[in-house]
Amino acid sequence: MGPAIIRPMSFDVGDRVPAFTLPDTDGAAHAVPADPAPPATVLVVTCNHCPYVIAWNPRLRAVADDYGPRGVRFLAINANDPARYPADSPAAMKRFVADQNWPIPYLYDESQEVAGALGAQVTPHVFVLDGEQRLRYRGAPDADHRDPQQNARYLREALDAVLAGEQPPTTDTRPRGCSVKWKN
Repeated sequence: MGPAIIRPMSFDVGDRVPAFTLPDTDGAAHAVPADPAPPATVLVVTCNHCPYVIAWNPRLRAVADDYGPRGVRFLAINANDPARYPADSPAAMKRFVADQNWPIPYLYDESQEVAGALGAQVTPHVFVLDGEQRLRYRGAPDADHRDPQQNARYLREALDAVLAGEQPPTTDTRPRGCSVKWKN
């Protein structure tokens, strides 16, 4: 196994997210930007096996439950190489969604182009977009995956600001997690 490939971030806070369409675990296509545009979109580059993801998933689910009714769109994106990490294969993703009754569409980025364009570094890596699909926050859900009391604070603060038409108090935090498993 070679060294992890770090993809450079190709857009910055305030820029529009690169457009993409990816299939979910049922084969339905999800496009960004969406038409009509939601007031905010949360993209989470994630996977099935990472202990950081597993620790943060209950908090991410709670944020989706709390903000989904307010029109916020949530999309989870798995770009990991399933040849090297079978636990992140499309079949395993489908089982995860069914077993967890996962409320967030779980998209497969087979080419890894979307994760690369986003500048995803780890799983989970969170990106919050405003209604114009401009990046307003990127980083970790909160300060500590081991502390459920954090309650995805960074993500919630970013969403509250975006929904109020304001700039989030924090726009960039250091993402923490397992490296994205790039294809060699």
